[in-house]
Amino acid sequence: MLPNYLSALPHFLSYFAMAALLLCVFWSIYTFLTPHNELALIRDGNVSAAIALVGALIGFALPVAAAILHSVSTMALIQWSLVAMALQLGVYTLLRLIMPQLGASISADRPASAVLLAGISIVCGILNAAAMSF
Repeated sequence: MLPNYLSALPHFLSYFAMAALLLCVFWSIYTFLTPHNELALIRDGNVSAAIALVGALIGFALPVAAAILHSVSTMALIQWSLVAMALQLGVYTLLRLIMPQLGASISADRPASAVLLAGISIVCGILNAAAMSF
């Protein structure tokens, strides 16, 4: 018999696997929306691309973590994570409308634009996570 604390292991694995899958989905959609190839830029040493991508991932992971904390099922986790994903992608799209040169700045490895994007993504994620404290 498993120790009492390990009885929750199946739930842990379920939530963790779903969160990892959702993060991969977000990553795929986010990198599809950007006008540049983040991984290629990062492999070439572009720090701005790494900052922007990590900021977006953190900004999405924060509300997913809140959804895990407050969800009663993996279906609720999925639903709230999709809300978070839509919000994060919407913020990125809005910022690109406000700053049309954003993609070119990141491709050119200008960190100011990347820090702004990462910061806004993380702030959005924090607010999103706090709003999920239903």
